[in-house]
Amino acid sequence: MIHINKNYLKLQDSYLFSTIAKKVADYTTKNPDKKVIKLGIGDVTLPLANACVEAMKKAADEMGQKETFRGYGPEQGYDFLREKIVENDYKKRGVNIEKDEIFISDGAKCDTGNIGDIFGVENIIAITDPVYPVYLDTNVMAGRTGEYNKQNNKFDEVVYMPVTAENNFIPELPKEKVDMIYLCFPNNPTGTVLTKAELKKWVDYAKREKAIILYDSAYEAFIQEENVPHTIFEVEGAKEVAIEFRSFSKTAGFTGTRCGYVVIPKELKVEEVVNGQKIEVSINNLWNRRQCTKFNGVSYITQKGAEAVYTEEGQKQIKENINYYMENAKIISEGLKEAGYEIFGGKNAPYIWLKVPKQYTSWEFFDYLLENANVVGTPGAGFGPSGEGYFRLTAFGTRENTKEAIERIKNLK
Repeated sequence: MIHINKNYLKLQDSYLFSTIAKKVADYTTKNPDKKVIKLGIGDVTLPLANACVEAMKKAADEMGQKETFRGYGPEQGYDFLREKIVENDYKKRGVNIEKDEIFISDGAKCDTGNIGDIFGVENIIAITDPVYPVYLDTNVMAGRTGEYNKQNNKFDEVVYMPVTAENNFIPELPKEKVDMIYLCFPNNPTGTVLTKAELKKWVDYAKREKAIILYDSAYEAFIQEENVPHTIFEVEGAKEVAIEFRSFSKTAGFTGTRCGYVVIPKELKVEEVVNGQKIEVSINNLWNRRQCTKFNGVSYITQKGAEAVYTEEGQKQIKENINYYMENAKIISEGLKEAGYEIFGGKNAPYIWLKVPKQYTSWEFFDYLLENANVVGTPGAGFGPSGEGYFRLTAFGTRENTKEAIERIKNLK
């Protein structure tokens, strides 16, 4: 008799964004004459930078010629891309990262989900609340949590760290013993950030408690203000306790093209007892072994497109796209304020986090906006119990749709 992984049965309902998609599909089927504007899922709308497109076209031509055809590539990624990442994303910020500490992947979602493969299920995880659902759900799947508690809408054996207006969206250091700490800044979903001084507290805590920080930096390219770190490795000591996840999805529009990377410093090591002996284990080596076994690498064509991000023309084009989205964020923020909403984020991230009117739950407000303004957002409760009472809108829509959506919301009675 076949047995399943029973941890999957602990998962609640369906994945947040598939639930939203189903609700929207049901509404549009019943109301085919309505123009629904989607500002919910964080998918980009501008096309890939031309520099990336041209690089991929050239790479595709190379794959069609015997002399330049490539088969399996290195599981860790091609050196030409890893070297560009070292130079542009780290060295220019005064951070020393070596190319063999970088692993190219098909996106940060996959990496943040797969990283748990190399850690024991007995580890206690800490997550900010609200949180990007992938961090929690993949740990549920792995068996690193207890059962779902319907009384408090939390999983047992998970440490939830609230990030709300009451604490200025700055999570407090855990009072309980934790081993794996998930941090995402600029934050998804709240759009808020931590200063370098605040992030230093987490690095010091992880060193003191022998914990590991899993740092999702997928939105760093949207940072506009000073004193907001673009990488956790700007913080002294972070290379001893942190893994960083990066993505080209939002930075360069690779949501459908798929490319990202994870940085695992060689200084990051843990002590483990094996056969009665205490040994020091390199996390970099473990991840390399995992990738070589379970992953065949990102295509040459895609990696050539990602490399073009770092050309002079590529940098110019992606910055124009980022500025476009941040202007959308400004339009949303200012429009919501005019409509009387209390809003957060939108300054260093493409997400605006707003408080819903007191008479609604976040899912009720989702339905209200869909039915009365034909605008789709994301209910805060979908990101965790502390997300109740909040709602997320993204700045990734077109300028025309963004303006129209906000005017619709402003006109609601």
